[in-house]
Order: sequence, then structure tokens, then C-alpha cells
Amino acid sequence: MSVLSKDDIVKLVQEEDIQFIRLQFTDVFGQLKNVAITPSQLEKCLENKCMIDGSSIEGFVRIEESDMYLHPDIDSIQILPWRPQQGKVARFICDVYRPSGVPFEGSPRYILQKQLERAKSMGYSFNVGPELEFFLFHTDAEGRPTLETHDEAGYFDLGPTDMGENARREMVLALEKMGFEIEASHHEVAPGQHEIDFRFDDALITADRVMTFKLAVKTIAQRHGLHATFMAKPISGINGSGMHTNMSLLKGTENAFYDESDPDGLSQTARYFIGGIIAHMKGITAITNPTVNSYKRLVPGYEAPVYIAWSMANRSPLIRIPAARGKATRVELRSPDPTCNPYLSFAVILAAGLEGIEKKILPPPSTTKNIFKLTDEERKDIGIDALPGTLKEAVECMKADPLAREVLGDHVFSRFLEAKEKEWDEFRVKVTPWELESTLVRY
Repeated sequence: MSVLSKDDIVKLVQEEDIQFIRLQFTDVFGQLKNVAITPSQLEKCLENKCMIDGSSIEGFVRIEESDMYLHPDIDSIQILPWRPQQGKVARFICDVYRPSGVPFEGSPRYILQKQLERAKSMGYSFNVGPELEFFLFHTDAEGRPTLETHDEAGYFDLGPTDMGENARREMVLALEKMGFEIEASHHEVAPGQHEIDFRFDDALITADRVMTFKLAVKTIAQRHGLHATFMAKPISGINGSGMHTNMSLLKGTENAFYDESDPDGLSQTARYFIGGIIAHMKGITAITNPTVNSYKRLVPGYEAPVYIAWSMANRSPLIRIPAARGKATRVELRSPDPTCNPYLSFAVILAAGLEGIEKKILPPPSTTKNIFKLTDEERKDIGIDALPGTLKEAVECMKADPLAREVLGDHVFSRFLEAKEKEWDEFRVKVTPWELESTLVRY
């Protein structure tokens, strides 16, 4: 049920002098798309009559079935604070429908909505709080991004060492104007790397916010003559960017992951949820880490997880349980990176966790050891497996896990795999600067 009515929207557009309205949606690969209308088309928009050509959208449909309709989520209307304040620009986030009036099965937002309905049928709601990291780089004379970082600062440094402070402050202010509750912003470990954390919420609202967050950060960076990138590992030899994903299930108003009587304060539901994720992690990693470059981050030595294990506090495993308990009890999955499609990522993680609850899948014992310091034999002896090491390996694991196809549906599953296999093949045949540097003269 919408909080706002159509009349509320019409009144808002008039009173705020909104002259352009962007109808936004996300393709299969997590790219934000939009079509702009003027207020003269607002009534048509609110009646769900605005059409797009789905055959022109990556991963959507074939040319012979191209007509699609955008249904705006009217509660998602936001004025874009970086646009002119006279003749303002606003946006709706939209669902994609077929002409027959049924949701388009290839819409990532719909895929997440289906899993949230499944959780609801089991008596749960799903909250998510992501931590997105990004780099700020200088641009060249033509405005193209370079790999020259904006500063030489480190973790939690401040100005004047943290040269990105001004841009980050403007990002925070813009996000707050758009309804975000910003919990913290700070410089990250690597030079030029930053993090802005916003409050958790319902998974669908949060996925929408991830897309808005990326747009806002990139736009504000550009205004400062910088390029913001959410690429997982833009520079070798330093930390990459992750999207640690904090999750909790609510049963009514109670946190289903908390158990006051448990020595660790963790419920059996939480343990089953963790067990489901561990059981399916290799099969969903291509979705949470969807690019060739994603696997340059998932290597030992740079704080990113490599091994499939969990812990109450230890940061070396894949899954960590932060110290807070009670209503703040949550499970933190540390492998996703911000190149993922948040709708698809949250959907497959939730599906894996729910299956764990349904099938009572217990995880292996939690570990207190630094897994990076264990030998291969030691990890094998205690049953700790590794994440896929390449996109190719992740794709093969995805093919072998029925859960991925079940959640994504045949349409998205096949198109996603087709695109990722093509990406791997294109990468595989490229001659890289490293190869030239290490081989050209020597041989």
C-alpha cells in the first residue's frame, strides 16, 4: 500500500516546480536506466502507460517482444538535489510490466520482490544494510578517468590528508536530502578509497537506495572534477572495494536472529540462515561478484574474504556476526562487491538463507582462527572450502546449483550466464600489460 496518492504526486510536482521526471529502472547487470518525461505526461505515467523498448535493454527481451511498460513506485519519488532548483528534476523507481499487465520476469526488482513474498509467507521480513566502498580518481584534460588517486590518506584519516573530504561531505548532504539516514562516512584503507554507510531497511528499499547511492556519488564526484568508481579492484597491490552486506530477519517486530538464552545470543534461525548461505555460496558468487575484476579482490592479503567459514568476531571468514545483540543482531556477508546488481544479490542471498531455515541446514562450527594463516591442509582438515577463484569458476558453480536458476528464473539465468561466459572469453583472449611487461623482452 502506497503512502502517497496520485493526487499527492501531482500536487508535489506543481508546488516544487518539477519540470522533468526520470522514470528509472535497473537492467539485469545492475545498470541504472531511465526515460525522462515532462509534467504534461505525468497523468499517463501515474496510469502506468509509459512504454519502453525492452529489446534495447541489456538482458531484457528479443525484438519481437519488445514492448514493456513502466509502473512507477509512487512512494519512491525524490527530487534530485544536484539538479537546478528552478525547473527541478525528480525521479520515480519503476517496476517493469508486460503489455498483458503481468510483471516482467526479467526485471531484477521483481525477482527480489518474489523472494520477499516467500519470506513473508514464512512469517519474516528481511532487512539489509550494505557498506559500499568506492574510489575517487582524478580525471585528465578531456574528463576521462585516470588511476591517479585523489589522496594518499589511509583508514579514518581526515583533512588535509584526506583530500576527498569535501566531495564526500557534499555526497552525504545530497543523500540526506533524498531521504537517506547516513550513519557514518570515512576514508577507507587504500589511498583514494572511501565509504559512506546508510541505515539498514527493508531489502527492496535498500536495493533501490544502492542504485540511487551510486548515481549520487558518481554525479557529485563529477562536479568536483573527479571520477568515482565502484569497480572491485581498480589498482593492484592495494585493497579493493567491497559491499559488506548486513542482514537480519524480523518475525513481527522481533529480531529472529537473536536468542537471549543462547550463550552467543544467536538463535537457531540465524544458524540455519548461515548454514543455507554457506551451502549455496559457491553457486551464488557469480551474482554477488559478477565481473572478471571481482576476483582480483577476492585474494588473500587485502582483507577481502576468500574462504567459506563464519565467526562471531573474526574478520577473516566469509561471514561475521558483529558484536551487537538484541534488535541489532545481524549476519554480515563480506564477499559481495558494489559491481553486483543489488536486487539479484539480495534475492539469492535471502533464498539461500530461507532454504537453510526450511531444511534446517546447520553451518559448520564457527572459527576463531585467522584462516589466512592456515595451510591448505589445515583448512581441508577442518572442512573450510574456498570461494570461486575466477569468474569462469563462479559461472560453473552457478550452473551446478539449482537455487540460482530457481531464484532468477530461466529468462535471467540464461541471459546472465550467456553474458558472463562472453565476458570471460573476451578477457581470456586479451593480451594484458602484465604479460607484455613480463614476457615480451624475456622471450
